[in-house]
Amino acid sequence: MSAIFDQMLSQYEIKTNEDKHNALHEVMQQITLAALYRSGFFDKAAFYGGTCLRIFHNLPRFSEDMDFSLLEKSNDFSLEKYYNAITTEFKALGREVVIIKKTKTTNSRIESAFLKDNSEIYNIVFQTERSVKIKIEVDTNPPLNFETEHKLMLLPFSFMTRCFTIPGLFAGKMHAFLFRNWKNRVKGRDWYDLEWYVRNNYKLSFSHLKERCFQSGHIINYDFTQNEFMKLLRNKIKETNIDRVKEDVRPFIKNADDIKIWSSDYFLQLINRVIIE
Repeated sequence: MSAIFDQMLSQYEIKTNEDKHNALHEVMQQITLAALYRSGFFDKAAFYGGTCLRIFHNLPRFSEDMDFSLLEKSNDFSLEKYYNAITTEFKALGREVVIIKKTKTTNSRIESAFLKDNSEIYNIVFQTERSVKIKIEVDTNPPLNFETEHKLMLLPFSFMTRCFTIPGLFAGKMHAFLFRNWKNRVKGRDWYDLEWYVRNNYKLSFSHLKERCFQSGHIINYDFTQNEFMKLLRNKIKETNIDRVKEDVRPFIKNADDIKIWSSDYFLQLINRVIIE
């Protein structure tokens, strides 16, 4: 294993197997960003979602997937063009990865792939741990009205990642919070992120939220108001089992005491502090 990979891993406090898994996961994400930068990917796409918050805004929870949006619609975009850059970057750091394209089962504008770590030869702990895997998703028909900025990373080398700005990230999270379809599951990480945005007094881009809701078909006209949005939030909170929300988010946070206060009433009061622009 390379010294740079070790240096990246050493930035994490690792006491348990879960800590080790989360740290390896995040280092893989950072290496993937470096590879995409080197290949020119960020000339046409931007990073968003929970992993973007974790890496560039110090969100205090780990995140699994890497979500990207093209800057404008493209019908012929293919993630496969960047496979070689990603595998080469990992190989330079003493790791071997295989990239498998996910077969689409329904018509979708999301171009997806899985990165699976095949590096047991370099780290024997993988013989007893579950495999580290990250999923990449690229929205090839993005909802617009978002702004981007370039954020610096220093490892595995100095590079810039084009990211959504915070108001657009907040809007995307609220769209997921309201409309994510996980059948009988809930994604507690959405609720954790809502709390984090509010605690840090970040603003939500309502114009980008409306774009997302309109494109996804969750609103049928562009007269969607902030009052209607707040009503949807209140209904979502009242209808959700908060114990299941806590159960989902617990593996991704360091201190379970952080969510002891969570209840329907807590979130109903929390959303009154959302700042909309």
